[in-house]
Amino acid sequence: MKVKRSHRLIDLTYTLFNHPHESISLPYFVEKYQSAKSSLSEDMAILNDQLKTTGIGYIETTPGAKGGVRFIPDINMVDAESKITELCQELVDKQRILPGGYFYLTDILGQPQWLRLFGAIIASKYKNSGATVIMTIASKGIPLAASTAGFLNIPFVMAQRKTDLTEGSTVSVNYVTGHNQSATVETMALTKTSLSPEDKVLIVDDFMSGGGTFNGMIDLINEFDATCIGGVVFGELDHIKANVTFPYQSLVTIEKSSDDKGLRDVRPGSIFSTGAKHSDAD
Repeated sequence: MKVKRSHRLIDLTYTLFNHPHESISLPYFVEKYQSAKSSLSEDMAILNDQLKTTGIGYIETTPGAKGGVRFIPDINMVDAESKITELCQELVDKQRILPGGYFYLTDILGQPQWLRLFGAIIASKYKNSGATVIMTIASKGIPLAASTAGFLNIPFVMAQRKTDLTEGSTVSVNYVTGHNQSATVETMALTKTSLSPEDKVLIVDDFMSGGGTFNGMIDLINEFDATCIGGVVFGELDHIKANVTFPYQSLVTIEKSSDDKGLRDVRPGSIFSTGAKHSDAD
């Protein structure tokens, strides 16, 4: 039965949103809606204009007899930075400062509306990176990694600090975490089937302090002969220079007082700008 345009548009939007970055053939939609290609092309043009106007993304069309369409999430970064600025105002609270140079973010990274925004921001910046898998480490980086993976429509893998024997053979590396006298050597592991040499890995984690965990994940990726194409953390400390030579970006930059007991500033991170130590994935 032929479907009305208003109904088609709703179903098209639902289908494309649930399959971001995935090419879907036009013949599939022709058969599903019993509509001509010309009508579907008009539908796609309407959707594309609205998506661009609202700053959600755009539709990419592949020409040809078996051409397809795919939805590319691409958030308006000006609007996104404005929302992150509002969030930063909520984060200026010295009670969020934790021992060891860390910052309490669990409540923010547990809220679906914020996770959707964070994932959309990261996915928009890395939409053309060719990433095939997201990597994080248990456990605080998992929600952010999962959100990003959803928008890019790629899998994510999780390194663990303690090997779970029920997951079979693993690859592990030692890494240094902490600062100066508090530095300790820890181990992270990943199952052997998690990555392949062909994978292009985007690291996504919750927080960057000294950079030890980030470096450990890079070393672990190298053990698989895979390629790390970038890294993003939700928050990073401004006054502690992370010992990371690999380019990374942050959504939020936190500047503490010299005695580590107060906050000077919380502001949008480097993902909204370019800098010498950070990469620009676009």
